[in-house]
Amino acid sequence: MTFAFDSARLDQRRKAAIIVRFLLADGQRPPLANLPEDTQVELTREMARLNVVDRTTLDAVISEFADELEGVGLAVPGGEDAALDALSSHISPGAVARLKAEAALRNGSDPWGAVAALGLTELARLLARESVEVAAVALSKLPVPKAAEVLGKLPGEQARRITFAVSRTSRISPEAVLRIGRALAEEYCMTPASAFPQPAGERLGAILNSSPPATREDVLGGLEVADKDFAAEVRRAIFTFTHLPRRVKAADVPRLLRLVEPRVAAIALAAAERSGKADEMEAAEFLLESLPQRLADTIREEMATLERIKPVDAESAQAAIVNTVRDRAALGEIELVDPEDAQAAAGKP
Repeated sequence: MTFAFDSARLDQRRKAAIIVRFLLADGQRPPLANLPEDTQVELTREMARLNVVDRTTLDAVISEFADELEGVGLAVPGGEDAALDALSSHISPGAVARLKAEAALRNGSDPWGAVAALGLTELARLLARESVEVAAVALSKLPVPKAAEVLGKLPGEQARRITFAVSRTSRISPEAVLRIGRALAEEYCMTPASAFPQPAGERLGAILNSSPPATREDVLGGLEVADKDFAAEVRRAIFTFTHLPRRVKAADVPRLLRLVEPRVAAIALAAAERSGKADEMEAAEFLLESLPQRLADTIREEMATLERIKPVDAESAQAAIVNTVRDRAALGEIELVDPEDAQAAAGKP
């Protein structure tokens, strides 16, 4: 016997049950496991109440379902996990870690994934600030490649103490490890978003990059007296014309100088060569020697035509080269040498 339904009076749950039953009978496998558990239970109960659905009702429900599908412009998986999966490669590691930490602490799940999502600099800072015992636990919970990279960023003595403490982590209970993970996630992964995307040292370094050398040295001198650590952070962020030999790869120089007007490049290099300052002369020599012979000769010929160069013109021309380098690095077209690697290569402490 066939029971007829008035499709206009069916509620959404009954219609959903009819659609799912039809798809299953047709050999389809709708992804029901992606639904919330309560919804799965209600759908199962509703399907159990179905007996026989007449053809007219089935056609009406399928037609309504098809019309609704045609009106859908975009269908994406919901939930924070799905959003994180979609955005994880587009937002910063710090934002990923913060979101994962909030979810872990909210849902009572493992917080170590949030800690592991921190960037290398943040993880190195975490290990440096915590006790060696806590640092050893954190190091043990990181993926092996990341743990090795973080360890390489720590001072040798500190790294040795932490690695020695790893031998004592085998006696720590799983509950204690979970508590440590929660504490670290709360401390390092859930800090409020800053009004500034960059650390203070980087922001001031960027400002001083564009300042006249006299102003830059005056400010840095004052910082050395007031806060040596902050002054060191600012100095690491500063990138000027004299830093070019240690921060730019010689292979990238030709394409960079081709982006600078020949006369501007000539003014910058001529001013550096005539300055009598070793670091400026070194920068000019580095740039010229890194160029193909024909391009280097063209710039040298332009340099020879220059008579007196005003200091303001020299600073402007050298800033144009530096800004070109920074812009190309920001776009990912070139990769700058890390300041610490540059210091090590130069044999500086």
